Amino acid sequence: MSVLNLIFENIEYTLSTSKRLYFIDAVRAFAILMMLQGHFIDTLLEAQYRDDSYLPYQIWSYFRGITAPTFFTISGLIFTYLLIKAKQKGNSKQRMKKGLVRGLMLIGIGYALRAPIFEWLMGEFRTYVLVVDVLQCIGLSLILIVALYNITFKKTFIFSILTLIIGVIIFSTEPLYRTLEVNNIPLVFTNYISKANGSVFTIIPWFGYMCFGAFIATLFYKYVERPRFKIATVPGFFVVGLFLIFQSSQILKYLSYKLDFQLLLDVANYNYLYIRLGDVLVLFGVFFLFEKYIKQPLILKIGQKTLSIYVIHFIIIYGSFTGIGLNTIIGKTLNPWQAIIGAIVFLSTVCFISFYYVKTNAFVYSGIRKLIDKIKAINNPDTNQNSL
Repeated sequence: MSVLNLIFENIEYTLSTSKRLYFIDAVRAFAILMMLQGHFIDTLLEAQYRDDSYLPYQIWSYFRGITAPTFFTISGLIFTYLLIKAKQKGNSKQRMKKGLVRGLMLIGIGYALRAPIFEWLMGEFRTYVLVVDVLQCIGLSLILIVALYNITFKKTFIFSILTLIIGVIIFSTEPLYRTLEVNNIPLVFTNYISKANGSVFTIIPWFGYMCFGAFIATLFYKYVERPRFKIATVPGFFVVGLFLIFQSSQILKYLSYKLDFQLLLDVANYNYLYIRLGDVLVLFGVFFLFEKYIKQPLILKIGQKTLSIYVIHFIIIYGSFTGIGLNTIIGKTLNPWQAIIGAIVFLSTVCFISFYYVKTNAFVYSGIRKLIDKIKAINNPDTNQNSL
């Protein structure tokens, strides 16, 4: 929520573009660190300090809200950029297959992190394991991006326009699914489109950010080699981003009056999606502008370790598999200073574990592959015996 490496994959940038795309890893590093501190403070800060009238809390809360949109947008950008670049090399089929496999793998990891193994061993079974979180949404979004690219016959222009239209439609119809409840389909599917059963993320509206990221990727693909690309792109990020933040609501209201379309007015009155997209674009602009100052090995390494960091932090905070995490050991008991200092220690610890005890993101994938191999061995005992 790749991108994993997207958010979450070690990006194989070509030499011709690597110097211009360092800011992407920096954005990913920023997003993952914001996510870590956000989850830590939100999980452990005492309730009495959650005061929306308190300016520092307002600032923290606002910037925390940028994290998820940034993850999804940058994921769509990176994955789509690699997908389109693969066409130049003649291996688009391999890239599409890789995207499908990674998408399924992320979905599997997302469910595994919420698997209460100890409860299962005690004979307790809840639907909690079916709750959808960021990894499942990013995984499914990857699969949908591949599908869109395939049905447009790998025509970059058509794909570009289609992703832009889908993003606009998803954002402009948000009131229709804001409180959606679906009762006539299996829970495992319902949780992808409704939060009624506890899902943290749903495919809508978050696939919209993936689509906008994919659209940006098509622009990068077409223009990144041009000499003045950065000179034009940085102001573009700022102008469009600030327009979405400060003017998108007014434009939506104007259109609703002109077209007599109530839906647009409803979107304007709760316009968090376009505003957050504007925040993301401004963030892109800042990191792209100061790219030469953020080419630090530590920053780039954090940006390339996001899946490892995500998995480790989830286990520590929420007690994956065991049910014993900081949320149960400490709970909401910290004052602001304790939460800030704790968050710094937590960030440092998680990154340290990821860097030095988890050499690459492959540790997650290798574990899953070993499990799959064991399952295959169980299902094919004859093959196993023949190998002895």
